[in-house]
Amino acid sequence: MSLATILGVLFGFGLFVISIFLSTDNYALFVNWPSFIMVLGGTFAATFISFEPRYVFNALKVMSSILFNSEISRAILTHEVGRIIRWGYVIQKSGLPGLESDAQKVRKQDRFLSYGIDLVVSGYTGQEVREILANTVETTFKRQVVQADILKNMGATAPAFGMIGTLVGLIIMLDNMGADPSKLGPGLAVALITTLYGVLAARLIFLPAASKIRQREEIIRYRNYLVAEGLALLAERKSPRYIQDRMNSYLDPSIHFSIDKMRGRE
Repeated sequence: MSLATILGVLFGFGLFVISIFLSTDNYALFVNWPSFIMVLGGTFAATFISFEPRYVFNALKVMSSILFNSEISRAILTHEVGRIIRWGYVIQKSGLPGLESDAQKVRKQDRFLSYGIDLVVSGYTGQEVREILANTVETTFKRQVVQADILKNMGATAPAFGMIGTLVGLIIMLDNMGADPSKLGPGLAVALITTLYGVLAARLIFLPAASKIRQREEIIRYRNYLVAEGLALLAERKSPRYIQDRMNSYLDPSIHFSIDKMRGRE
């Protein structure tokens, strides 16, 4: 579980709830089902009009994934460098058949890596491997960030329907004002709750989720470019030492992989 995300959600809504309890005794004033339906229903209606249903459902499914930790950490990036270097030694010793045999287990776990290994084993040049995988990385990234774009759109739509709900409430309030002017204040408060719901939904749910999903996809893209470069170097039959230095140039110096340290542990 992503503790930071969970704490952020609880802290954000907790501050809102605590502020209400400290400010008024009329807590029920902030619970209004027509306003909730107006904001949530309107947002989903506009989203399904704007995007294909399967993309919307995918976006909602992916949104729940932000509650879990990202699969790619700094340590994993260092591990990727070490794995490519090890394959460099395998190729030096056993050639491409050795790489294909050694990578059987990885192929089942990582489709991108499996595709890259196929390119190397097929005999493509390093530049060809680099270009093909770069295109794969970018097209995959564009497909995956569609979900983030949908959530971002929902974040922009929710406040708009909050305003629509407020206008509806104001119209009803003004229509009834002649009969009982004393209801003007309470009626205005209820009308404004819809705007409050819209802003909360946008700023605490949809927009933060969209930002985190996009950030994670950018991390995956970065990792894939790192792996693509390593596979291209394998296709070029570069030495493990050169592979290390070239791939380390993508990483923060604090997480550089070191062949010498690896040999020291052995």
